[in-house]
Amino acid sequence: MKHRIILTICLLLIGLGAYSAKIKYPGGKTYIYRYYLKDKQATTQSLEKPLRFLSQKSMERRQRQGLSVDSTDLPVPRAYVKQFRQKGTQILGTSRWQNTVLVSSTDTTLLQRLARLAIVREARCVFIAPDSIDKPEDIRWNVHETFNRWDSVKNDLYGMAREQIEMLGGVKLHEAGFTGRGITIAILDGGFQNYNRIPAFSKTNILGTRDFVNPNDLDELGRPGQSFHHIDHGTKVLSAMAACAPEVIVGTAPDASYWLLRSEDHDTEQPVEEDYWTMAAEYADSVGADVINSSLGYYKYDDGLPSYRLRDLDGQTAFVSRSASLLASKGIVLCNSAGNSGMGQWKKIGVPADARDIITVGAVDAQGQIAPFSSVGPSQDGRVKPDVVARGSNTTLISGRGTLVHDMGTSFSTPVTCGMVACLWQALRNKTAYQLIDIIRQSADQYEAPNNIFGYGMPNFWRAYEQKK
Repeated sequence: MKHRIILTICLLLIGLGAYSAKIKYPGGKTYIYRYYLKDKQATTQSLEKPLRFLSQKSMERRQRQGLSVDSTDLPVPRAYVKQFRQKGTQILGTSRWQNTVLVSSTDTTLLQRLARLAIVREARCVFIAPDSIDKPEDIRWNVHETFNRWDSVKNDLYGMAREQIEMLGGVKLHEAGFTGRGITIAILDGGFQNYNRIPAFSKTNILGTRDFVNPNDLDELGRPGQSFHHIDHGTKVLSAMAACAPEVIVGTAPDASYWLLRSEDHDTEQPVEEDYWTMAAEYADSVGADVINSSLGYYKYDDGLPSYRLRDLDGQTAFVSRSASLLASKGIVLCNSAGNSGMGQWKKIGVPADARDIITVGAVDAQGQIAPFSSVGPSQDGRVKPDVVARGSNTTLISGRGTLVHDMGTSFSTPVTCGMVACLWQALRNKTAYQLIDIIRQSADQYEAPNNIFGYGMPNFWRAYEQKK
């Protein structure tokens, strides 16, 4: 069983004796190592010329918040990366924030030898290819061009999505003219099935896409290929924010701009996904994203690699949590799902939901009661988690086939919240990421008495605007 936070709460009805067909893992027995480097002394880049490695939009975001670039922004030196380009290895990527290089090979002896390079501080194996994986289902490419008549609410712009937006004071904020325009949201997820063919996204300003798990899978136009479309979790997440189908569903930030970034490998659950997540977040920073939605999280990995323990949930132990904890210092607000482990043995949030200076989102139902599956806090160092809660049982969404669906999970309460964060930042453009996070917490209905189930409670974005405008 996969232990990932992006799993939604659902029942799979299977008959006795049924089984999943298996196939060999593509590419055979490969291994991936993460190498932590000692320094960046060989860099040819300069903090005085940041536009060589960051976009103008990224720099404007920093300047608006009084933030300067620092050594974590400098790319990993090319001269160092070159030392890993030995026969039989493939460079999968780097992290400038954590000064690491990600290398793949079928030869573990070679990968272990690279750990002895003078520039390497530490090396960790973060991926071991399984012998086999479940045979993937065929991608459903057919898209419904229209909705069922019972999916619409006559004369109501928001249709079935009204309640989930109204609960957060979002309708009033929209009516005041704040719908996310001018704000860029990056979505880190596992797949965006048919995002480019669904009519409800025809007016969505999608700035670009990128696949960090399988970057070589491209279509004839150079866009991410089939693996990018294989699951529709990211499509549903996008719909909670960006959908525009009047009288059926309207998202919380329909006028925002979006980057769709795949960082989740749905075939396995291994630490390398923390590297993919980090690379995607750094890319979002570099292209100028203001807000990141991550309906992802981790705590248990496939056999063969160590999983996390409760004591690790301090925002600084996990590789991905260290990356997430840096985002506000770059001027970005991260909204991350708390997790769906509330009814399981683990119960707690995962990583990077434990990160510092982010908005971790739990889930409630239509009556504002906590959803039983919503993971609880606090972090192991005593910080309030989750930060806030929103409607996640059920959430009105659009599936990868273009149909209206009602699904459950903190995966979906998170983008409902994230879209409202974008709208509020449009309204309060002079606020920093740190200030905006604090304003949102203060607007929540349990701010004076937070707990480890609701956190600070349900935020009211209209109240936040009224108090701070």
